Amino acid sequence: MGYMTAVSHPHSEAAGPAPAGRRSLAVALLLGALGAAVALLATRQQWSEGTATVAGGPFPLTAKGSDVTGVPAALAIVGLAALVAVFAVRRAGRLAVSVLLTLCGVGTVAAALSGASDSSALDEKAAQASGDTSATVDALTHTAWPYAAAAGGVLILLAGLLALRYGRLWPAMSGRYERSGAPRPRRTAPVVDPDRPEDVWKALDRGEDPTGTEPA
Repeated sequence: MGYMTAVSHPHSEAAGPAPAGRRSLAVALLLGALGAAVALLATRQQWSEGTATVAGGPFPLTAKGSDVTGVPAALAIVGLAALVAVFAVRRAGRLAVSVLLTLCGVGTVAAALSGASDSSALDEKAAQASGDTSATVDALTHTAWPYAAAAGGVLILLAGLLALRYGRLWPAMSGRYERSGAPRPRRTAPVVDPDRPEDVWKALDRGEDPTGTEPA
């Protein structure tokens, strides 16, 4: 009759964090890149429209996201750079960059939502069109693009949270370039054939004795 013993498998236990790190890394890269792309695209679209009263009648006005606020686009670019920088730093540096990535997501969401009801950009255009500095836009309406920019900020925020949670498991971009600390093998001098004049001349150029004899 055999006996079964409970034996732990260190290999299976040690392999646990690696798949989680790879999965979180892939998800964070996807979320961060997609979020930055969405935020940048949304800021180039029309966020609001209205009319200004001029001598010839109502004058149509439109404002892009970049006219309303440049914060979402700027933070999206910074967040994308922070996502790449996560792999170039370690320990405390990686934590700081992860926090920056998270804050970029929060800032993008806040700026986009505040711009969803903003009318200052169109009011400025209305004043320019009418020649009256006190003129304001009429029939103001907003599109859904500010909320698309906010959604991009949410994706950047999620990427930052993943970096905070799993960043310590991610590989560093500079790891493969670091020295292992092992001594480099010494280069041996090529063998000189005394019967070949070209080998003799090469040895003399290197400052070696082609005869192979050591001075007394």
